[in-house]
Amino acid sequence: MAGLAACAILALLVQVSAVGNWIDFALLDNMTAVLRKHFPVPAGNEVVVVGIDETSVASYPEPLTLWHRYLADFLRAVASGKAAAVGLDLVLPDHSYNQVLPGSDEALMMGILTAKKELPVVLARTVEVSGRQRALFRKFQLLAGEEGTGLALFPRDEDHVIRRFDERIGDNAALVPTLVGQLSRALGKDPQPGMIDYSRGSSFNYVPLHTVLALYQANNSAGLRQMFEGKPVLLGSVLPASDAVLQPVNLAAWEENANLAPGVLIHAQALRTILNHGLIRDVPIWLVGTAILSASLFWLAGLRPLPASGVLTAVTAGFLVASAWLFRQGWYLPLSGIYAAACGGLLGPLAGDAWRKLKERLILKRSFSGSVSPVVMREILSGQLSPGLGGERKYVCVLFADIRGFTTLSESLPPEAVITLLNRYFDRVVDQIHHQEGAVVCFMGDGIMAIFGAPKRLPNPCEAALAAAKGMQSEVAKLNETLVREGAAPIQIGVGLHAGDAVIGQVGSSGRHDYTAIGDVTNVASRLEGLTKDVGYQIVCSRDVVDALASHSDLTSVGPQPIKGHTPVHAYGWGPR
Repeated sequence: MAGLAACAILALLVQVSAVGNWIDFALLDNMTAVLRKHFPVPAGNEVVVVGIDETSVASYPEPLTLWHRYLADFLRAVASGKAAAVGLDLVLPDHSYNQVLPGSDEALMMGILTAKKELPVVLARTVEVSGRQRALFRKFQLLAGEEGTGLALFPRDEDHVIRRFDERIGDNAALVPTLVGQLSRALGKDPQPGMIDYSRGSSFNYVPLHTVLALYQANNSAGLRQMFEGKPVLLGSVLPASDAVLQPVNLAAWEENANLAPGVLIHAQALRTILNHGLIRDVPIWLVGTAILSASLFWLAGLRPLPASGVLTAVTAGFLVASAWLFRQGWYLPLSGIYAAACGGLLGPLAGDAWRKLKERLILKRSFSGSVSPVVMREILSGQLSPGLGGERKYVCVLFADIRGFTTLSESLPPEAVITLLNRYFDRVVDQIHHQEGAVVCFMGDGIMAIFGAPKRLPNPCEAALAAAKGMQSEVAKLNETLVREGAAPIQIGVGLHAGDAVIGQVGSSGRHDYTAIGDVTNVASRLEGLTKDVGYQIVCSRDVVDALASHSDLTSVGPQPIKGHTPVHAYGWGPR
């Protein structure tokens, strides 16, 4: 239950975090792109965009600031075309320009007045850098009326992309009329806050302003009606890098893979969303919380890795499909917290089990790493080595090593000095065994028994065992140099090797057992180690070992040797006699 509660709380924190928002934005934008490309839905009531492009700018001698009479003609042209409404997404002046261009104010005022007799007209307003609303020239404001102006602004998400329409953009979330909101109200739609549906409708093509003005000047009312009749019209700049804002999809049909869209296209998409099926509403917060708690219940299932991965795959697909279906029904369901809960519920118990097993392994390793060889410890930790009594037959090479004359040596030394000497000796020679992937299975006073080929299989156990034996003799020589400098007597060791099948496994009682090798191969290896004193070689190995070597030029045959309780064994020696 603690894990379940932790899973739900963490998922709720993800839902309200910046990371959760980033995930939700990415999922929403990709879902919108997929719906738009593979499951297109016509917008229905279209919005006409009239664009001020480079050709339009080049068509008239005055700067944009002084285009009063062209804007007036545009408004008359839209009225002549029987448009449903018109919005100007332009920054109109906040003072008179009559001193610069006499009659310009009156020209635009007459255009506004003429158009307002036929259709709703909404003029855009903007804000100063300080955040205060920029004033509109008083005469234009009076003609437009309170319902005829609105801020050309949208709230932006943390990544600066515009995804929502909301008029609560004033101080302390006060309602402020917007360009799109005023146009919507003029067309009989009450705009409530919501997400702009970028998945519906095709990308926008614009009608150049100079084309509209040419039709008006030619008194081509039929052409204007064909273009505008019954549709809302938005005029705005489509100049490159002018009034460009980040968009979740490419709204400009004349651009490829554009990340930025002219602001007028965002207004147009928001307006046609409101006029057709309405803005996308957020699902109630209690429903998101309920979904998170429900997804957290996967924790109680306690599934194993394979079923958990299958369920997670199915849940992922189900969440995405459900989110897309709800979106098309007009509801937005954020998935970050819900998906985090599902991942936590399915993977959390697995992670907990993995952590517990890791702790157990670390405890086991700390407790027993000095009691068994590394190769045996790896097999224990990996679960390959059975903890039960019994064993299996394997081909191995067995090594026995013993210090010659150790009994006499130990009689002349205090017990503490004997232990110290043995530990110094074992530190050196055991490393050579481990280096060749051998396993030390027991220490018998000054003697060592090791096996090669189990529990880890080796390409050639005999090669590894002989290499370890040679390395042990080399390390003893180095140790003797140190002992002589310290004024102590040097030591000599004998090593015996034999290869064959043995039963490898746990031997002993259920309360105390060892990993070892049982069989004739072990007895022969022990006897061969004893022969090192008789034949005068540091290492003695059997014919079975020699036959498995790639090269044995440094080994000398000493012929068949009698073995107590065994038939004679053909032996080979290595090292100075």
